[in-house]
Amino acid sequence: MDTFIQQIINGLVLGSMYALVALGYTMVYGIINLINFAHGEVLMVGALTSWTVVTVLADAGLPGWLLLLIALVCAIVVCAALNYSIEKIAYRPLRNAPRLAPLITAMGMSLLLQTLAMIIWKPNYKPYPILLPNEIYNVGGAVITFTQVVILIVTALVLFGLMYLVNHTKLGRAMRATAENPRVAALMGVRPDMVISATFIIGAALAALAGVMWASNYGSVQHTMGFLPGLKAFTAAVFGGIGNLAGAMVGGVLLGLIESIGSGYIGALTGGVLGSHYQDIFAFIVLILVLTLRPQGLMGERVADRA
Repeated sequence: MDTFIQQIINGLVLGSMYALVALGYTMVYGIINLINFAHGEVLMVGALTSWTVVTVLADAGLPGWLLLLIALVCAIVVCAALNYSIEKIAYRPLRNAPRLAPLITAMGMSLLLQTLAMIIWKPNYKPYPILLPNEIYNVGGAVITFTQVVILIVTALVLFGLMYLVNHTKLGRAMRATAENPRVAALMGVRPDMVISATFIIGAALAALAGVMWASNYGSVQHTMGFLPGLKAFTAAVFGGIGNLAGAMVGGVLLGLIESIGSGYIGALTGGVLGSHYQDIFAFIVLILVLTLRPQGLMGERVADRA
């Protein structure tokens, strides 16, 4: 039972980070029907940027929480500028092109960002310092760290804040109108280009936050670290219903739970043939099943809610 509770905790933490990245995928898809496969690399840039800031300010004598907050703000600024530039340079000229062209461009941007990050930050793994109190709490025989508690709380606040933004603000109404029909929205005074840019910036901020969380929780950063989380977050978005914000949240959390619980029991289920390091297979099993049995995802794609 202790193992089960521990895997639940690990799954909630992992799923929270997947959900943040999945929201970026689903927001962009909801607006312009594009899968931004470079989104995982935005997470990576955010993590490496925060590592750079933390390293530079390590001797400044700042409290750990303040140093982490400064690093997070810098990561969000860099990622927002990066995603804004990607949309302007790589995606906007192809907005009316056949769908295959922006898809290939997105994959190319992913590889380009990985290569540039390898040149700038070098390919070796870099340890990410522990900046928050290293306290451990017991929950039903399982353990959860203070960092993981912060991740869960911050993720919940961000998700509620995003839902409020989309459903109860002027920008949110403009996003929903653009998602439903950009041409009609433009006739009603909405500026679709501005809305699309804002969507990319918000998605980048969420990816940067997830990147800092990932680095803080796992303790290392590297130029390829964003590829697998990005792919799994895309799986989570499809699982929940691509284009549906609530679906992305639910899909991220459920995928994290499935992956974590599966990794805890995969050895017993396979008679010791597979170990916990095979946990990645669960994400892709889920993707295959969803695409085969319910391609619209668990919560479908409600056009009026897309943003």
